[in-house]
Amino acid sequence: MLTLRGVALARAPEDLVDIVIQCGKITDIREAASTPRDGEIVDGEGRLAMAGFVDAHVHGEAALFDPDVQLAMLRQGITTVVLGQDGVSFAPTIDAPDTFEWATNYFTAINGTHPSFSGGSVAQLLATYQDLPVNTAFLAPHGTIRHAVMGGEQRPATREEVAEMSQLLNHAFEQGACGISTGLEYAPSGYADRTELVELTRIAKQYGLPHVSHMRGYEAKSAPAVEELVQIALTSGVKTHISHYHGPGDELLTLIDDAHARGVDLTFDSYPYLRGCSILSMLTMPEWIPVTDPTKAVEMLRDSEIKQRLLTEHLPALGDVWPRVTLAAVPGKYQDVEGRRLVDLAAQWQVSPAEAAIELLANSALAVGAVFEQPPTNSAESVAQLLRHPSHMGGSDAIYAGGHPHPRGWGAFAKFLADHVRSQGDWTWSEAENHLASAASDRFKLNRGKVTPQAIADLSLIDPGAVTDRATYDNPRQVAHGIDDVFIAGEHVLADGKLTGRTPGRAITNTP
Repeated sequence: MLTLRGVALARAPEDLVDIVIQCGKITDIREAASTPRDGEIVDGEGRLAMAGFVDAHVHGEAALFDPDVQLAMLRQGITTVVLGQDGVSFAPTIDAPDTFEWATNYFTAINGTHPSFSGGSVAQLLATYQDLPVNTAFLAPHGTIRHAVMGGEQRPATREEVAEMSQLLNHAFEQGACGISTGLEYAPSGYADRTELVELTRIAKQYGLPHVSHMRGYEAKSAPAVEELVQIALTSGVKTHISHYHGPGDELLTLIDDAHARGVDLTFDSYPYLRGCSILSMLTMPEWIPVTDPTKAVEMLRDSEIKQRLLTEHLPALGDVWPRVTLAAVPGKYQDVEGRRLVDLAAQWQVSPAEAAIELLANSALAVGAVFEQPPTNSAESVAQLLRHPSHMGGSDAIYAGGHPHPRGWGAFAKFLADHVRSQGDWTWSEAENHLASAASDRFKLNRGKVTPQAIADLSLIDPGAVTDRATYDNPRQVAHGIDDVFIAGEHVLADGKLTGRTPGRAITNTP
C-alpha cells in the first residue's frame, strides 16, 4: 500500500487529503491524517495531486527510449503520450519493408529512428513500448497504411486499394490502435480523396475511435480545411479531432462551434507557443517534387534545370517564410548549422535563402527539421482563446530530433500551468486537469485522467506556486520546474525530480 499524505486535489485545492493506492489503483481518498498509515508514505507537503497528463499530440516514437526525454516528460507531469501522429509512423509495415524505410527516412527529423523495431505489425511496435516510465497510445497512421498499399503514388486510390487499406486499418484497431491519424499536408495522405477518407473513417466509427488530422492547411487555409473534416465526419459519422490547431482565435472557434451545431463531434489540441516545427520539405517543396522518394527527390534537386525551375517558379512565393525559419535538425554534412536562422546562413553562404534550403535538403536526403514563426494572424490572445474552449485538450507536438529542437517538448505542459492557470487565470486547476488529462483520456479511451477511487493511479504532485517551464528557443532542452514526484499505476517513477528506474509504463490499447 502507498499513501500520498497531505495533498490537495485540483477540484478542492484548499483541503488536504490522503490518497491511498493499492495494486496500481486509488482505493481511498480521505481527510488527511496526522499520524502515518501503514505501508509506504510519500509526504505531499500540500502539493496538488493531479491526474497524470496525457499529451494528445507528440512525436516520441524513437525518443521515448531516451532517459533524458523520459525525464523531460515526467518533469511536466506527462504520464501518457499519444503517438502515430500526422499519418506517419513505423507500423503497420509487416510485409512492407519499403514502407518502413520510407516512414523512417521521411520523418527522421520528426519521429527519429527506432532503436529496435525494424518493421512489422502495430502489435509488434506496441510491444516495444513496454517497461518504460511513461505510458503510450498509438494512432493508426493513414500515410503509412496508404504507402504499404500503393507506395508514394500521387493519385486517388482505387476501390481495390481502399479495400486493402481498410483491411490494414481493421488489423491496427484489433491490435490496439486508439484512432486513425491523417497528415493531409504530408505525402502520401495528401493525395487521398474524400471517398478514401470517408471509407477509412467509417471503420474508425465502427470501433468508436476518432479521426485525428493534421489538416490540409492552417491559418488562412483553416476554413476549407475544417470544412473538409466536417464533411468527412457528416458522411462517416466519425468523431473528429484537429491536431495542433492554431491561427486567429475568433475565426477558429467559430468553425468549431459551427461544426458542433451541424452535429459533428469535434475536438482539437493546441500548444502554448507562437512557433511551430516540422520538416523543411513540407514547408518548401512543391507537389511535383516526390518527397515520398527522397532518393529521387535529391536527384531532382541536384538537376540544374529543376533547381532553376524551383528558384523561378515556386520558391519566390515563399519570401515571407524564409525569415521565420530556424534550423532544428540537419543531419550529415551541415549538422553544425543547427540553431541558425536560415536567412543568416544564406547570407553567410552568399546565396538566396531558397538556394540555401535546396542545398540543405539535397545534402540531408530531405531530413531537415525547422522551427518556424507562425504568421501574425496567430497571437498570444488566440492561444488563450483556443485553450479556454471546452473542446480543447493539451498537446505539445513535441519533436525531439535534432540538435536544436523546439522547446515545447521540454516545457509545454508546465507552460500551460504557469501561464494559463497561475498567471493569466484562463483555467482553474480543476479545468487544467480536464484539459490536460481527462479530455484526451476520454477521447482516446485510455482509462486514465481521473483522481477518484478505483481510478488507475497515474498521478503528479505539483507545486502550484513554483511550476514553470524553463526551456527557451535559444536553450530548448531545459527541464521544467515544480513537478518532482510522479506515479504511474502507483509506482514512483519520478522522485525528487529524478528518474527512479521503475518502469511500469505500458502501451495502452483498446483490446482486452
